[in-house]
Amino acid sequence: MSLLTVGTVAFDDIETPSGRAEKIIGGAALYTSIAASYFVRPVNLVSVIGDDYPEETLGYLKKRGVNLDGLQVRPGEKSFFWAGKYYRDLNTRDTLDTQLNVLATFDPVLPPAYREVDYLMLGNLMPQVQMRVLTQLRRRPRLVVLDTMNYWMNSAMPDLMKVLKKVDVLTINDEEARQLTGEHSLVNAAKIIHKMGPKYLIVKKGEHGALLFQANLMFYAPALPLAEVTDPTGAGDTFAGGFIGYLAKTGDLTFDNLKRAVIHGSAMASFCVEKFGPERMMGLTPAMINKRIAQFAELVRF
Repeated sequence: MSLLTVGTVAFDDIETPSGRAEKIIGGAALYTSIAASYFVRPVNLVSVIGDDYPEETLGYLKKRGVNLDGLQVRPGEKSFFWAGKYYRDLNTRDTLDTQLNVLATFDPVLPPAYREVDYLMLGNLMPQVQMRVLTQLRRRPRLVVLDTMNYWMNSAMPDLMKVLKKVDVLTINDEEARQLTGEHSLVNAAKIIHKMGPKYLIVKKGEHGALLFQANLMFYAPALPLAEVTDPTGAGDTFAGGFIGYLAKTGDLTFDNLKRAVIHGSAMASFCVEKFGPERMMGLTPAMINKRIAQFAELVRF
């Protein structure tokens, strides 16, 4: 099954209680693509970078089966850059610097081969950019997953509402679910969001796991307790990559299989946080992933 992911490919400076990593590779589309590539290939990527992005990273992506035909490279320009600092609980962070650079004028162009895909992951970007991707598709994918954030709810709500009508799954955190709906109860928030368009809602709760909602059905996946969490950056995008990658692999969109996809996404995210950036994600094997999924199964069995 064909998979398309759209989002940022960037550089990050990250400071956590475990230390600091300067100008490491990152970006939502990078994390999503790496995670998804463990389940399905090719992963078709659409993003933009400057000519400062390391060739070895692009070579690694190609080896993992990530198709870079939709990656725009802007000569003489710099890639998107973000710097942030996490505090002791790792749920609280401050943005220290954001440099849009090439992202400021990003206009996604889908190569012809990308315009008929079965699964689409729209990463956290301007709603207008997300809509631009949807309008280039020749047919509707089997599943469209969208990630967004409170910034777009504050600055581009009318455009966000238009995009939500065209997606199947919305992934946001609990704070964003409450802001989007005005409801404190996540159960009631899910009902309102379903009326906005998405058939499914995934509420990401960080170290407290994730919730999946469909109509009157609910599923809770805990986060795996880890001895050490180094860097939570990209964990949500890694979750999304594992989630949609597993669905693309199996081709099964029943609620029971979406529950399994949530567990697979959670397992991938549990690897991501163990080292800075995507480093931990880049050395996994199928046996390691299966063992981690088995740990999740044991965690919730009673």
